[in-house]
Amino acid sequence: MTGAFDDLLADIRSCTLCAADLPLGPRPVVRGRPGARILIIGQAPGTRVHASGIPWDDRSGERLREWLDVTADVFYDEERIAIMPMGFCYPGRAAAGGDLPPRPECAPQWHQALRRQLVGVELTLLVGSYAQKYYLGEKACKTMTETVRAWSDYGPAVLSTPHPSWRTVGWQRKNPWFEAQLLPDLQRRVRGLL
Repeated sequence: MTGAFDDLLADIRSCTLCAADLPLGPRPVVRGRPGARILIIGQAPGTRVHASGIPWDDRSGERLREWLDVTADVFYDEERIAIMPMGFCYPGRAAAGGDLPPRPECAPQWHQALRRQLVGVELTLLVGSYAQKYYLGEKACKTMTETVRAWSDYGPAVLSTPHPSWRTVGWQRKNPWFEAQLLPDLQRRVRGLL
C-alpha cells in the first residue's frame, strides 16, 4: 500500500490542473501516511505555507495545535496526523482582502483517492466552512457556527471547527461553548487516538 500511496502523493505534488489560475504557481501541500489516525481537512495554503511547503506553518496553525493540545512534533508526525486541504495550492488574494476560496478542482480530483489510501483514519477534523460544506453536504447546518455547534451530531468519526484565523478570536468570545464543551471533547478524542 505504501508504494501506491507514495505514487499518489507524487502525482498530487506534481499536479498542474489549475496552474493558469494560481498567482504564485502550483505548489500542492499535503502530508500523511496510510496509518495516520487523524485527518485534518482545511481550506487552502496561505502565502507563508506556499513559501515553506509546510501546512499550517503560521499563526492559524499555532492556534489549531492549541485547540488539539498537541506539540508541533506530534502535529507534523505524518504517521499520526494527515493533512489535506480542500485546495492544495495557494489560491490568491481576493479583491476585498483575504485569500480567495480554495480552487474547486482539487477535492474532486484528489480527495477520494487520497482518503481511500488513508486507511488508519479514525477522526476527520473539518476545519472551516469549505470542508464542512463539501463533506457534510446536506447534513451541514445553514451557518458554520451552527454546524460547529452541532459537533456531536456528526458522530465520533467527524468533528467540525471554525478556521483558526485571527478572526476566530472574536468568534470564540461570542461562542464560549466552543472552548468550554467542544475543545475538551476534541482534545479527549485526539489523546485517545495518539
